[in-house]
Amino acid sequence: MSVKIHGVKAVMAELEKRLGKAKAQQLSDKALKQGAQVFIKELKSQFHSFKDTGASIEEMTISEPMWVAGVRTINIHWRGPKDRYRIIHLNEFGTVQNPSPRGKGAIARAMRNAESAYRSAIKKAIREGL
Repeated sequence: MSVKIHGVKAVMAELEKRLGKAKAQQLSDKALKQGAQVFIKELKSQFHSFKDTGASIEEMTISEPMWVAGVRTINIHWRGPKDRYRIIHLNEFGTVQNPSPRGKGAIARAMRNAESAYRSAIKKAIREGL
């Protein structure tokens, strides 16, 4: 699952031309981190609907910005002592024995719900950096 934003290459090329490559990457990283915070907030609210111990919510983490296939990216993953990363896909997609768990589709819903807020957070971070 991913969110496509059109025109990002043109915006980043213009920023690199005006600010320089290093400053543009710093600005991009800051915008990605703020966008990730918006998404994680929505994701946590979606996970509250089927919360049991709260371990899945507590173990949500945001990676540092990195290059993936030539694109600057941040991953949201589950890391912690209770190893919730092993069962997140079961809640998202279901199993043969339980095809419709209470949390089915929570990540997809969070992506849909946070898309406009994510875009505005990215725009705001870029505007602040200029």
